[in-house]
Amino acid sequence: MNSSCLDRPFTVQSDKVQYTDDAIIADYVYHSTQVEGNVVKPVETKLQFKTQRTVPKLGVMLVGLGGNNGSTCVAGALANKLGLEWQTKEGKHKANYFGSVCMSSTVKIGSDSRTGQAVYTPLNNLLPMVHPNDIVWGGWDINSMNLGDAMRRSQVLDYDLQQQLYPHLRQIVPLPAVYFPDFIAANQCERANHVLTGTKQEQLDQLRKDIAAFKSDNQLKKLIILWTANTERFANIVEGVNDTAENLLASIQRGGESEISASSLYAVASILEGCTFINGSPQNTFVPGVVELARQHKVFIAGDDFKSGQTKMKSVLVDYLVSAGIKPVSIVSYNHLGNNDGKNLSAPSQFRSKEISKSNVVDDMVESNAILFDKDEHPDHVVVIKYVPYVADSKRAMDEYTSEIFMGGKNTIVMHNTCEDSLLATPLIYDLVLLGELCERISIKNENSEEWESFHPVLSLLSYMLKAPLVPFGAPVVNALFTQREAVVNVIRACLGLAPDNHMTLEHRLESSLEALVNSSTNGNGAVHKKRRVV
Repeated sequence: MNSSCLDRPFTVQSDKVQYTDDAIIADYVYHSTQVEGNVVKPVETKLQFKTQRTVPKLGVMLVGLGGNNGSTCVAGALANKLGLEWQTKEGKHKANYFGSVCMSSTVKIGSDSRTGQAVYTPLNNLLPMVHPNDIVWGGWDINSMNLGDAMRRSQVLDYDLQQQLYPHLRQIVPLPAVYFPDFIAANQCERANHVLTGTKQEQLDQLRKDIAAFKSDNQLKKLIILWTANTERFANIVEGVNDTAENLLASIQRGGESEISASSLYAVASILEGCTFINGSPQNTFVPGVVELARQHKVFIAGDDFKSGQTKMKSVLVDYLVSAGIKPVSIVSYNHLGNNDGKNLSAPSQFRSKEISKSNVVDDMVESNAILFDKDEHPDHVVVIKYVPYVADSKRAMDEYTSEIFMGGKNTIVMHNTCEDSLLATPLIYDLVLLGELCERISIKNENSEEWESFHPVLSLLSYMLKAPLVPFGAPVVNALFTQREAVVNVIRACLGLAPDNHMTLEHRLESSLEALVNSSTNGNGAVHKKRRVV
């Protein structure tokens, strides 16, 4: 395949897959394994997947539009849309979507029929997906600064790029935002000059009006709301206040309740307007009342907390250690950063929210190995975050992993990670939005059912991008990074009637199959086909 065909879509030729003008419908056999005592049973479940093919005009409203993440997100999409280039002391750079699993990663689609070599395709080529360049961006912020000045304030992007983007971004001004000062650090009050007033019910009504107007004014088919604002303190779960959907709505209406956070208010507004809501911060936005409301309205919610730097590395490294039969006994993680997120996290209540989301990331991997760990045994795990204004958005993360190895030995791994915080977080916003929208177009039907079913409103499939994945009641929490990614890839493959890639590659492990591949990979003159990609 030559370079002119790099963006060419492909079709699956199978009697199990049907392409219509509106949808891709695939028959699929889901293989799982059940364990009853000491008896292990393979289970087959016959399903159908239906994926709507029409990609809608999508809008995204960010809570915290004028923050580092919000301004970088809009600026990055605009730079890509305009195809901008800029100069730094290292030379010329061109806008890209590096760091986005949807836009910049590939997946193995199969093996070349002649050579047996792996064939890869961009993840976003598997199914019809929204492109970030086509998203309409808007949102709210407690600060009135336009996005051009907010971009300059954040000091994330290179100067030459800022100069090119400024005329476009200065036209965008956030909507006034909900501001409950009890939930964020007191040091944020100096930025809060652009806030809604009135009762909680009046503010909820205004948010709903904002959402409806943005969708109407921009002629959007779909809208997603995403929280990328300050980390809040945890809300207490109070009986009669936020424990059920009915109590939550009644509490908002009567006012005066101190345990209803701004993020929960945005989530309620989003759900009532039928829009997916994603929480990119660590607080417990999704109190029981919000989760119940989402289930009642069959609207997706997903969270919590962007998984971008240190925690992503941790979910890889601990998975490696435990899978290798090595016992991590001490994990110490230190961070310092100087952006507004770091300033807000310098307050104890907000730091506690972050500490919880960072600390739970190793639990499922530890619990998977009863050879290494006794019941309820966990590694010592400490997380420290400090605010150092000078380093701005360039967060430093230092980790020490101490493990027990063979015959009483010790192994220590020390890692230093300089994370440009917003440049790692922003691609996650794109991924959360793109995959969240795709999931709205997927439905599944069991062979014994006549009705199509959507994913559970708690959209745990987005866990790859999140530190503390929210999962439906009764479902296990999975933090292992590659397991999370394979879940996304294999669900998309199922939509095409393709089995999961099991990495057995038996065609390369048997004499007979290898001989057949060698014979087919030559053209009769000894020439061997090179590895190729399908894109």
